[in-house]
Amino acid sequence: MPRFAANLTMLFTEHPFLDRFERAAGAGFKAVEFLFPYAFEAADIHQRLADHSLTLVLHNLPAGDWDAGERGIACHPDRVAEFRDGVGRAIGYAKVLGVPQLNCLAGKAPRGVTDDALRDTFVNNLRYAAAELKKAGLKLLIEPINTFDIPGFYLNRTAQALALIDELALDPNADNVCVQYDIYHAQRMEGELIATMQKHLARIAHVQLADNPGRNEPGSGEINYDNVFAALDRMGYAGWVGCEYKPATTTEAGLGWLERARRQS
Repeated sequence: MPRFAANLTMLFTEHPFLDRFERAAGAGFKAVEFLFPYAFEAADIHQRLADHSLTLVLHNLPAGDWDAGERGIACHPDRVAEFRDGVGRAIGYAKVLGVPQLNCLAGKAPRGVTDDALRDTFVNNLRYAAAELKKAGLKLLIEPINTFDIPGFYLNRTAQALALIDELALDPNADNVCVQYDIYHAQRMEGELIATMQKHLARIAHVQLADNPGRNEPGSGEINYDNVFAALDRMGYAGWVGCEYKPATTTEAGLGWLERARRQS
């Protein structure tokens, strides 16, 4: 059975953020992830991780004004200085929290910017971030996100992400970039989930899940997660699977899928 990490941005949301660590541990999770730590002191998050013997497996680089609808700034030509400042801030948190990898959200393509300018900005920002993270012993992840949920999101297909990684890998200071493969987003954009993960496993450092439609817990939609979990085991996937879904009711009420997966392992 894969190792599952509770996404504390999506799960246990009926509780304040810092209380969700205890809830995750109580539900049997050994690891957690979340979108952003920056509204809290790193020391406070570190203490919650230690108190509940949890590993932090992932968080994101700063991604602009999330509450205003921004979903990353890495492809924005006019936000390069802000992006680079965010890289340093993220590394500072990562050093305290012991997280091994950070995810970079490309963002929505701003109007009036050419495709070439978008790509050049994104590549240059990734090259900078990868080099800075490599100095700190960290991986940089990039995540394709579906354009149904987030219209205009710049990085939206696996092949696009892999092409960027191949280009960056030519630079020895930027050879630490991998894919964050979100099963839900991939199902909406392209399907071929198991075949894609198997073909590109060496360049996938993190997997996330939710069912489709609805982005609810596994078993609520069309994705055969029993097959997906079995395939990940056969492939020898050694990373974590982040549970980044919206519980249909409460988190605890929707954890039956996890109990079934444990019984079948």
